[in-house]
Amino acid sequence: MNKNYQLGLLYLVKLLIDADGIADEKELEALRLIKKHEQISDDVFREFEAGFQQFNERKVYDTGLDLIGACSQEEKLKAFATLYRLSEADGRVHVKEIKLLLYSIKTAGMEFDDVVNRARTLPPIF
Repeated sequence: MNKNYQLGLLYLVKLLIDADGIADEKELEALRLIKKHEQISDDVFREFEAGFQQFNERKVYDTGLDLIGACSQEEKLKAFATLYRLSEADGRVHVKEIKLLLYSIKTAGMEFDDVVNRARTLPPIF
């Protein structure tokens, strides 16, 4: 699996989880499920945790988008579809989560409708 995809996805997932100021247990469990589903190694996960602790929020965002930007179109679409599904994981969609998601999708040059359609085809993760 593409390390850029995995790290970029993890950074953006963590930002989305923290966007509403509440990292509830459902969202933290979703992070663990994504790690397992995407077959992210412990080494890559530790690299993500170290980067997340060293960087401020803006640097995490920029790094996550840069990493996803280096991926194939299919990987980008899958990453944003996963983020879209995650935004619904805690049973409520917060305005800050939607803003982060919409801005990230636009910045990456993707179409929101394509992301939503791809999200519908993903196997259940959460």
